[in-house]
Amino acid sequence: MRIEKLEPSQHKQGRWLVWLNDASIVRVGEGDVVSLGLYTGKELSDAEGEALCAAGERSRLMERAVGLLAQRPMSRKELLDRLCAPPRQRREKYPYDKLDDGPDPALLQAQREALRERGSEVADQLAGLGLLNDGEYARMVVRHYAAKGCGPRKIRDELYRRGVPRELWEEAMEEREPDGDQVLELARRKLRDAPPTRENLKKVSDYLARRGYGWEEISSALDRIREEWE
Repeated sequence: MRIEKLEPSQHKQGRWLVWLNDASIVRVGEGDVVSLGLYTGKELSDAEGEALCAAGERSRLMERAVGLLAQRPMSRKELLDRLCAPPRQRREKYPYDKLDDGPDPALLQAQREALRERGSEVADQLAGLGLLNDGEYARMVVRHYAAKGCGPRKIRDELYRRGVPRELWEEAMEEREPDGDQVLELARRKLRDAPPTRENLKKVSDYLARRGYGWEEISSALDRIREEWE
């Protein structure tokens, strides 16, 4: 494998294009050009060719990761899942007509593991730059859902769904304000001046439970509503 041409990208600052003698192009970062000692006319050994391809994959993943984080904050797990998601396969009109069994499962698994490893390297680099921070992301999630009137259970469900490590949950939950007045206000809003009959209070209780509040908080709010009605 030989490098036919090496030149900076005209469209992306810091990116370099490596043209190989098999007509393929590998896009790498400026630091990769230096660390791999790339230059026009260089003959690459098998190991150097693999290192070049790995650098190109990291560069691609880094660009995609930065683009994803620019759209919205996310946890490390969310980012890795997006980076390493398999490409969508087009559905065949008549899949049963295919005679082959598809790609080798062992090869696919090895490719997934290699991709995950390179994705982890990118995530580590972004974390070092302060662009990926699970702790700050967890606090942001707590503030967002607490402001929407969600209770502790619902917020923890969201932290779990978004892949935030459990050891960060309790510290993040400190961002919440005390629930008492908020639960009561939600209960009043749901009741809408209707009498606190058993049926109506059951609806309020179910509503608050769906929003992630525990029975102790719900019971306290219902008691207050009964007192106010009396």
